[in-house]
Amino acid sequence: MGVTQKIGNKGEIIAQNYLLQNGFRILHTNWRFGYKELDIVATRNSYLHVIEVKTRTSQFWENPKDAVVIRKQKNIIDAADAYISKYNINMDARFDVISIVLTGETPEIEYIPEAFSPVF
Repeated sequence: MGVTQKIGNKGEIIAQNYLLQNGFRILHTNWRFGYKELDIVATRNSYLHVIEVKTRTSQFWENPKDAVVIRKQKNIIDAADAYISKYNINMDARFDVISIVLTGETPEIEYIPEAFSPVF
């Protein structure tokens, strides 16, 4: 496993713990639809949350949340559509981002609810 993948995995574990501590129920992690992936699918307050996790060891080049560009959003939305169809989900979906920066002892976590929507 490469360094980038290890950082990503660590960030996803941090994000899962954050979500559980904040009342989310995690349904799936790393759910795949072809080459597209949903990092975390969870529910809270009658909503389906599709959560993209971006982790960096520095904000020198860009904030992690800035890596969720339009093309990435489209892939997430396509995979979410497949997920909703496969599991016959009858809930409104929200697309959230968790940005994690691993510096020092405590990671910096930023949760961005409704970071983007399926309207382009």
